[in-house]
Amino acid sequence: MAGFLCYFCVPVCIYRSPMLHFSWHSEQHRSTVHIPVIIGSIVLGPAAGAFLGAVFGICSMISNTQAPTLLSFAFSPFLSTTGLVGVIKALWISIGCRVMIGVVSGWLSIALKNINVPTAVRLAITGFVGSMTNTVFVMGSIYLLFAQQYAEVKNVGMEAVFGLVMGTVAASGVPEAIAAAILVTAITGGLMKSGVLRPTTAVTGSV
Repeated sequence: MAGFLCYFCVPVCIYRSPMLHFSWHSEQHRSTVHIPVIIGSIVLGPAAGAFLGAVFGICSMISNTQAPTLLSFAFSPFLSTTGLVGVIKALWISIGCRVMIGVVSGWLSIALKNINVPTAVRLAITGFVGSMTNTVFVMGSIYLLFAQQYAEVKNVGMEAVFGLVMGTVAASGVPEAIAAAILVTAITGGLMKSGVLRPTTAVTGSV
């Protein structure tokens, strides 16, 4: 267990490495980092997935603190403009939402396996839903918790915020989720075929 946690933590911890990270959308620092979280939750189970998500979230928080963008106030408690309330909100978005990636992906994979969904289909669905969990939770939380500040940095009226958030989910979140479905299926499936992952390896997971 500890060995696999270390294995999946390595790419998460090098969050800002140009080999593993690429920005699709400056608001969320879209990256490949959520993929190890999803794979880890499939292999090790939802509890380990939650831990990996927390590591991802902490890396995101550090990144937004060190290299802030217009929306970094929503991801870094150190950049809060609304005091303690803003700190708590930012912690939820940067860490809490990322924990949910592991929780949702882990339990979804277990549920799909229990109803005998083919492995490739299960991995693809889990990859897609896990990635969308990140997008929906983060952007949904920004809308619910930081709508006014979001409108201010975007220089739009409050009535336009929902449309902007949904536009981000559709334009960036869906392509990212499709990419995650492909990569999670290819990587996890490849590890399973190679014999690296065996049923006895992931005691608490669903492989």
